Amino acid sequence: MEVKIGVQNAPREIVIESSQTADEVQSAVAKALEGSEKIFALSDEHGRRIIVPAERLAYVEIGESAARKVGFGTV
Repeated sequence: MEVKIGVQNAPREIVIESSQTADEVQSAVAKALEGSEKIFALSDEHGRRIIVPAERLAYVEIGESAARKVGFGTV
């Protein structure tokens, strides 16, 4: 699943492919925003961890993983 994380005062968003479900990501965001967690952390498909201070979260966009297209066709 593709997750885009906007961070305050950062020029670019963080985009990762996570193996977590949308509900798991939403739960982690909710815990970070309600103050029970001081950090927002996710793992990507390669096992790397992305950690953002909770007070710096601007937005989190949860989407479906896009199928990668191969070739030169326009379809």
